Amino acid sequence: MSSTRLELYSYWRSSASYRVRIALHLKGLDHKLHPVHLLRAGGEQHRPDYLQRNPQGLVPCLVHGATVLTQSLAILEYLEECFPAVPLLPRSPAGRARARMVAQSIACDIHPLNNLRVLKYLEHQADCRPPLRSEWYRHWTETGLRAVEKLLAQHSPDSTFCVGEEPGLADCCLLPQVYNARRFHCSLAGCERITDICQRLEADARIQAAAPESQPDAE
Repeated sequence: MSSTRLELYSYWRSSASYRVRIALHLKGLDHKLHPVHLLRAGGEQHRPDYLQRNPQGLVPCLVHGATVLTQSLAILEYLEECFPAVPLLPRSPAGRARARMVAQSIACDIHPLNNLRVLKYLEHQADCRPPLRSEWYRHWTETGLRAVEKLLAQHSPDSTFCVGEEPGLADCCLLPQVYNARRFHCSLAGCERITDICQRLEADARIQAAAPESQPDAE
């Protein structure tokens, strides 16, 4: 099964897709990318052929032979189990739990409040005009990242990356969230450790290949 080619349905600016791209490149896994434009023609994620793969109408979606997976954290765990040679998780149970703790703090607590469909709903259904919508985004992102900064200081104050000396699961989630924070002009004041980690991640050639601007559908 592991010899079957991986296929990733992705949108260049999707932070959840970015997480999976980082993992694929860190592990050196050959894969075919299928761009899914979330804005063009009402959103290609709503096309019937795509909804057959992912009924939620979201990206990313990973296809590996007969296995079709959605939800970025589930995909990251799947890649870790199928392709363990370059690990995303530490060896110790405590280290693995800490990595998942940081990853879920981002993917479960920060990201859902500021993803595209939430922002679109705020603007078009809740009559939340762009200035207020941006304030909403910055408030929840800055609050969430400051909490992650405290987690990192408490649980892994001296490690090179989020948990350990190599990029891993938590880093796959951190960098895309910080990328979005910069894009929406969030303040990273008080997030010095996060900033340092992201600088090291962005200097890694493998992670550069996963960056939004490096994707074939980048605009």
